Amino acid sequence: MRSFLFFKGILALYLGLAGLPAQAVTLSEAAQQAVLQNPEVQARWRAFNGTLAQQDAARGGYFPRVDITAGAGREHLEQPNQADKDFNRRSLSASLNQMLFDGFATRSEVRRLGYLKLVRYYELLDISENTASEASRAYYDVLRYRKLVKLAEDNYGQHRLLFDQMEQRVKAGVGRRVDFEQAGGRLSLSESNLLTEVTNLHDVSARYQRIVGELPPTDMAEPALLQTGVPPTSNAAVLEAIKQSPVISAAIENIRSSQMDQDGRNAGFMPRVELRARQDLDHNRDGILGSRQDRVVEMVLNYNLFRGGSDSALKRQAAENLNASKDLRDKACRDVRQTLAIAYNDTQRIAEQLRYLDAHQLAAEKARDAYRKQFDIGQRTLLDLLDTENELFQARRAHVNSTYDHGAAYARTHAAMGTLLAALNLRRIETPSPSEMGEDPFEVDPATACPPQTPVTLVVDKPAAVARIAALNPLPQPVPAPVAKPVVVSDEEQIRTAIKDWITAWAKKNVDAYLAFYSPGFAPAGGGVRESWVKQRTQRLAQPGTIELTIDNLNVRLTGADAAVSEFRQTYRSDAYQDVVSKILHWRREAGRWMITQEIAGK
Repeated sequence: MRSFLFFKGILALYLGLAGLPAQAVTLSEAAQQAVLQNPEVQARWRAFNGTLAQQDAARGGYFPRVDITAGAGREHLEQPNQADKDFNRRSLSASLNQMLFDGFATRSEVRRLGYLKLVRYYELLDISENTASEASRAYYDVLRYRKLVKLAEDNYGQHRLLFDQMEQRVKAGVGRRVDFEQAGGRLSLSESNLLTEVTNLHDVSARYQRIVGELPPTDMAEPALLQTGVPPTSNAAVLEAIKQSPVISAAIENIRSSQMDQDGRNAGFMPRVELRARQDLDHNRDGILGSRQDRVVEMVLNYNLFRGGSDSALKRQAAENLNASKDLRDKACRDVRQTLAIAYNDTQRIAEQLRYLDAHQLAAEKARDAYRKQFDIGQRTLLDLLDTENELFQARRAHVNSTYDHGAAYARTHAAMGTLLAALNLRRIETPSPSEMGEDPFEVDPATACPPQTPVTLVVDKPAAVARIAALNPLPQPVPAPVAKPVVVSDEEQIRTAIKDWITAWAKKNVDAYLAFYSPGFAPAGGGVRESWVKQRTQRLAQPGTIELTIDNLNVRLTGADAAVSEFRQTYRSDAYQDVVSKILHWRREAGRWMITQEIAGK
């Protein structure tokens, strides 16, 4: 019963979500199931339970030993100058041996097994953290490859439509056969990519099943980044890991266990003192007919003088085992420090990388859309369009991979620190502390156990790199162009250019450039105050995220010598909002520049 309750204390995890309706499986639930059902965790639990019984067995050395011996048989006795005798004999003996002093062998063994119990305890915590980490990785990978399969399906669909389009052109006699063959080759490549992603999804699903114990469910929730509890620097993270990592704690307790083993070897050089009590009851013993009783209570001292050098050899063995355990502690320190340094660096660098991948994905998508329109009117070749499709596909794949690598990096960081279960909101029910188990764990001093020094991340001097390449490959000096006659730009073209620059300033969130297009006499729609309008626009442009702005159906007409009206359909997209409106801008030429005096938006 005690083992069952303690098993609950170590392994029975729960989420504070009881009573909620059925919903998508979460990362915490997957990790919970993995820890509860994983065979490696179960095996470590059995090993821990074994040390509990082993220590109880060692404590038996403090208690007296009581033996009862009984015998009965036929005895034949031959003695000089006497006739041989045959008779029946019986004997009954009861003895009690109490160890009084054994050179502290029993005490050292009990303490050694107590520290070994802590070793198994921390090993159990370590395998629980590692199993949760593996479950997290499998969870992220299933989500990753499900998205990659979807991207590969979309990529195949794009290539299939393009292939069908080229086939129709060839059949109609307006397309080139070589373009059709090229489209067919890229279509085959997209099918191969789709098959690869489907295979990868199958493999990670099998790994998820091995770790968690069941196939991944259809509905899996997107996990949030496990940022809570991660220190601000890698050195601070290593300090926390040294204090909390079960790997390092297990290695330190193993040193203490080896030290007790070495102390116990000194017992071979000390006397052993026992209190012995015995009572014998014999019938017909040694040829003397009748019953006989012996009672003895004595103190017995045994001092070994020579055992062939075995005690000295065992002491040397214990010393080597102690040194080996210290070496293993140093290895554990290095392993944890390396694992944590890499995982922590990934959390920081992938976050920066995602910003660049976002920009690359957006640019590739815009380029693809523009190339497709230009291809339809004959301004781009098929190869140009296929290359942009492939670049967009690879950009989206890179973004998906980095997104899930980022989440997995935070999980690996917590696992290296020994805090992943806590970060997943998993807690142990009725878990006794080492002190409650009757043991006093060692307080780790990070400065002596494992110096928290991690590699310094290289900071690249990008301007210097550009300057170095420019010096190696100087650009040719531009040839002055012949002086051309000034080109007269119509008022309509000036307004169209102003609208284009206005859109660019808005999309790039250049507040000063954006507000510079509005006349000092600009009156906000609805009779608002210009100062309030400026403040509101500034706050909106300062919000994080990107803005994508496009217009179509642009119409510009002059309403006077210095007045004009432009009408267009505006599509606005940002991370938090999107809409499509019809917009009218009233313009007036002021000091030679066209300025917006009124802005009207409607559906």
